[in-house]
Amino acid sequence: MTVEIDLTLNGEERTFEAERSDSLLDVLRKNGYTGAKRGCDTGNCGFCTVTVDGESTMSCIEPVATIDGATVETIESLGSQDDLHPVQSAFVDNAALQCGFCIPGMIMRSRDFLEENPDPDREEIRAALSDNLCRCTGYEKILDAVEDAAERMDGDTAVAADGGQPVDDVSCSGCGCGVNDE
Repeated sequence: MTVEIDLTLNGEERTFEAERSDSLLDVLRKNGYTGAKRGCDTGNCGFCTVTVDGESTMSCIEPVATIDGATVETIESLGSQDDLHPVQSAFVDNAALQCGFCIPGMIMRSRDFLEENPDPDREEIRAALSDNLCRCTGYEKILDAVEDAAERMDGDTAVAADGGQPVDDVSCSGCGCGVNDE
């Protein structure tokens, strides 16, 4: 049986047709939102993590009936290639990705966690990401990226979006480049 689902998706009011047996992940992927990945279909890998009404949610096990009227955010809402979200840029700059399959879910959960806990220690990060699996990395770079993202979201660290090392002060007065010339 087909039902209509109304929701706010990435800031836009949307209506989707879905089968009553569909999951949120089914609805997203059928409608072109392919950032959330299908991994286990049991809620055990975290590849499909999105945010529903402010909470990280495994979209593969979220029944479509529960999202009617909800606010849903996917990885597609965070940033663009030219303007990455601080969590995205921290993952890139810390080489915290390999195949990339788990990364959308990992980034969404990290963003949600950092909004709740802006100054976590490493063990808190580990616990927060424990529902998200990665088969390629040793997790250390992911933990480094989340620590870095916490600093970036706090506004204390400059961002190096080119993969280089962040710098805190870009001043060179007197060289003629125009930066900080008096």
